[in-house]
Amino acid sequence: MNEKKKILIVEDEKNIANLLAFNLMQNGYDFDIASDGEMGLKKALAGDHDLILLDLMLPKMDGFEVCKKLREKKTTPVIIVTAREEEVDKILGFDIGADDYVTKPFSINVLMARIKANIRRYANEVIEKPTPEQSEEQKIVIRDMVIDPEKYLVTNKGTPISLTKKEYELLAYLASNRNKPFTREELLEQVWGYEDFYGDIRTVDVTIRRLREKLELDPSRPEYLMTKRGVGYYIS
Repeated sequence: MNEKKKILIVEDEKNIANLLAFNLMQNGYDFDIASDGEMGLKKALAGDHDLILLDLMLPKMDGFEVCKKLREKKTTPVIIVTAREEEVDKILGFDIGADDYVTKPFSINVLMARIKANIRRYANEVIEKPTPEQSEEQKIVIRDMVIDPEKYLVTNKGTPISLTKKEYELLAYLASNRNKPFTREELLEQVWGYEDFYGDIRTVDVTIRRLREKLELDPSRPEYLMTKRGVGYYIS
């Protein structure tokens, strides 16, 4: 029998924490609860959790700081679950290493689907390290941009580009399928691992915009990350 996956809930509103705990239990997960940011970070660093559900507006330490400090030590998937729906908060959440961002009120079915997808993707990410020869062959070179899968590194004109994990994965996927436009739904399925439209397509738009700001000389006139009107995104 497969061992139950364990989720850490970091949420100060008791009714929401209990709702999440009940639904996780109903879906076959174990859970742990922390009611403030300091406790949440301590449990996240000390425990062996498969995923963390993290509120932003927490006592003692806010969710942004929890996620930032956690990412210094661990790669455990983090889904931010918050009432803060401003795009700037979502951008900051992704920049500090969150894997997804869900706004309250939320659909339990959607949240459970995202939990499942993030755990599955994280579990499948351990791959055999390529030899130096294979690594050179696997490098993707598009004009001045080089993507190195072994080092998880992107450079443009020789300058390293600081990307979040999801930004890197999206860029690498599009670069591996250059000149082929993908819809937002297709990217959510292939890069985020979400099926049946359980992802938020705005997440793709936000990630593309951040990539353009970091990669393009003029983000309003991109040379790499192109938009195919009525379809989606592709790399030229």
